[in-house]
Amino acid sequence: MNSVMTRINRPGNLVRALAGVAGAGLLLAGLTACGGESLADTEKPAESTGEVEFMAVPDEEKAKAIIEGIEPSATAAAELPANYATDGIKFVTSVGYPPMEEWGTNKKDIIGVDPAIAHAIARKLGVTMTLEDQEFNSMIPGLISNRYDVLMSSMTDNAERRETTTFVDYVSAGNAFLVSTGNPENIAAPADLCGKIVAVVDSGSSAILADEFSEICTEAGSEPYEVLRFDGDAPANLAVQSGRAVATITDFPVAKAREADPANKMEAIAIDGGESLWGIGVDKADTELATAVQTALQELVDDGTYGELLAAWNVEGMAVETVTINGGD
Repeated sequence: MNSVMTRINRPGNLVRALAGVAGAGLLLAGLTACGGESLADTEKPAESTGEVEFMAVPDEEKAKAIIEGIEPSATAAAELPANYATDGIKFVTSVGYPPMEEWGTNKKDIIGVDPAIAHAIARKLGVTMTLEDQEFNSMIPGLISNRYDVLMSSMTDNAERRETTTFVDYVSAGNAFLVSTGNPENIAAPADLCGKIVAVVDSGSSAILADEFSEICTEAGSEPYEVLRFDGDAPANLAVQSGRAVATITDFPVAKAREADPANKMEAIAIDGGESLWGIGVDKADTELATAVQTALQELVDDGTYGELLAAWNVEGMAVETVTINGGD
């Protein structure tokens, strides 16, 4: 990733607020912007100067100007545990799910809705960050092992995942089938796929939906789905593009983005109902971090920045008005 950092001078009152949270001020030495690398050399702490060097926003990020205009919030920062104020936040995502997360043309920068919101939260909290790509099913284990601090990757907030992870709910989305252009099998509803091959991301919300739809087929006396399970979105799409599967199941905004690219040769078919909340994941034991993220994001919603971030990527329809934790439970 681009290793250039953006230096921001904080107003005096915010410096004092963050200093109270951090206990010893912010570390400025040895900062990098590469995903998964150390944010600071903790053996050589820099003198506190009241400045933070934010991770640079890639030039191809559609919300770049919006992100760079965000001012830190003393209120949100006051809720952040001291270790994050000094060391920054390690975000993780799973690239390959446009427009939510995708590679820049240099194949190093990560851009999209999720990275934009991650940048915005970090800046509202007044801390630096890293952003690393990881396989979808490895992200929650990465939170549990403390390899990462925050998961930001279009993950559905559900009861099973809440056993280990706290979710700060940030968008709401429906679902869709992706089929070959022209819809040769005339798929219009889940029942039209009874007895047919469907590709899904294993352990994802698409796999859960496929199993539910398949059971409905069986109860109606029809053949169940033949479900192909993959470890990511790209191979599931390839199964459709190659003719191995009739359809894949994905989130509606992602399906529309796939359809919009003629090179994909895919068509989106909306599935009625079934909208769900997506959550920003934090280890269940780290309640203070989850609260700080919630506060920062709610401020972004209230001041209009959140809506501008979504509009930059043409996904305004995913917006929520209130940022809840675990669906408000």
